[in-house]
Amino acid sequence: METILTEKEKMLAGKAYQAGDAILSKERLKAREITFEFNNLAPKFIKQRKELLKRLFGKTEKMFYVEPPFRCDYGYNIEIGDNFYANFNLVILDCAKVSIGNSVFIAPNVSIYTAGHPIHSHLRDQEFEWAQEITIGDSVWIGGNVVINPGVKIGSNVVIGSGSIVTRDIPDNVFAAGNPCRVIRHLTDEDKDYYYKDFKLVV
Repeated sequence: METILTEKEKMLAGKAYQAGDAILSKERLKAREITFEFNNLAPKFIKQRKELLKRLFGKTEKMFYVEPPFRCDYGYNIEIGDNFYANFNLVILDCAKVSIGNSVFIAPNVSIYTAGHPIHSHLRDQEFEWAQEITIGDSVWIGGNVVINPGVKIGSNVVIGSGSIVTRDIPDNVFAAGNPCRVIRHLTDEDKDYYYKDFKLVV
């Protein structure tokens, strides 16, 4: 006997689903209520904003900070590592899991989209969607106005240049940029040495 999946189960399994489902609509409303409160707290209420995100996200570590405004679809599909920082206007459409590693810095106006829609309007008109997971490794810096598309994996020790549209996987230890985003060059110890003349390092 074939198992009948709910729309939420289809969404999380990467299958076509209808986002207008009552349960999914209720969960999106809950996320919007939390993000509304987060975005409208006075700047001094740092601890309260952090607690709201801990309620919203699927996983957090000790050290993280997100500048308001921030928006997401569900929240529970977002997992962030330690020492995470996101600047203004981060948008995460987390219909599938978004896993972010340690020491990730995100510049303003970054959009992370797990959600996609059918190319043919016949299916789109019936409100079908699909979603694919996005993974971001450790020690990643994502520049301003970057868009990360569904199913992308970004490695560790990566810099994504401003304005990039990331449509395919990015390996470890590279600087990548462009539309579509592509590897420009590999990062080496020479990049670290370049800054020694500008910064007094304490060992």
